[in-house]
Amino acid sequence: MTHHLSGIIIRAQSGFFTVLTSAGQTVVCHLRGRLKHQRRNADLAAIGDQVTLSLQADGKGMIEAVQPRHSVLARQAPTGHGRSGQRAAAQERAQVIIANPDQVVFVFACAEPAPRLGALDRFLVMAEAAGLPAVICANKSDLTSPAQAEALFGLYPPLGYPVLYTSARLGTGVDELRQRLHGRLSVLAGPSGVGKSSLLNAVQPGLGLRAQTISRATQKGRHTTVYSELLPLAEGGFVADTPGMRALALWDIEPEELDGYFVEMRPLVALCTFNNCTHLNEPGCAVRAAVEAGSMAASRYQSYCRMRLTQSAGGTAEE
Repeated sequence: MTHHLSGIIIRAQSGFFTVLTSAGQTVVCHLRGRLKHQRRNADLAAIGDQVTLSLQADGKGMIEAVQPRHSVLARQAPTGHGRSGQRAAAQERAQVIIANPDQVVFVFACAEPAPRLGALDRFLVMAEAAGLPAVICANKSDLTSPAQAEALFGLYPPLGYPVLYTSARLGTGVDELRQRLHGRLSVLAGPSGVGKSSLLNAVQPGLGLRAQTISRATQKGRHTTVYSELLPLAEGGFVADTPGMRALALWDIEPEELDGYFVEMRPLVALCTFNNCTHLNEPGCAVRAAVEAGSMAASRYQSYCRMRLTQSAGGTAEE
């Protein structure tokens, strides 16, 4: 009689899947052949997927079933300069970075390096497009005054994005971050040098070191498979410091959809004089009026303009 186990994929690389079972054991698995015909629009299995597996005589496993995903963070493959006529083709080549994430945590530094809010806004647009709650972690808060840190990141909480002010060196805000991660599958992303590994080590000793090891392995193999892994948290939950998040582009977002992913712009779009307003230079634009009135941050509007222009030109809105 075949013994079946349930678990979560914590590592996927070159057709091998490491599954952490509900009993706490790790099993290296292959995907059952018949499953390869069931899902064609995205990767068949990815880290974060809940699966059912059977144990083989040699101790390895076979993934028998992959449960439906409640959320996904995927990278769409570019299909050329055009977009609208080729969007369906791009969908079929979606690379799933992580399945079933509960939230994304964007780590930026208050200083050293100075935060590039345009890059943060781009990350937030990707979170909105994926339908994922986003938390902002303003690390290295000990390098600035509270007033300076608030001046940088204070515009985000009113938009619905919580900001945690942390210092891995002093331990400030680490307990709050740990509570935010508890029991959730969280994706960490942010520029290099912002202290993600130190922060993870403060949350759980050894966690940041493991993330650094994964990052180095990915850099060595950056022309092959992107290597991501879920890191289990001792008190429950997982965190993924995935390099794939940093490579995300906005391929699957049409330029005219972009204003829907800036939360403060959504209620204003219907108030514009023209129903196809780009919010760049048309008369009677409610969005530009809000910027002039101070009810929308100028930095956010500038981020929108950069992304809109880059998207219209077929680019990736890199900051």
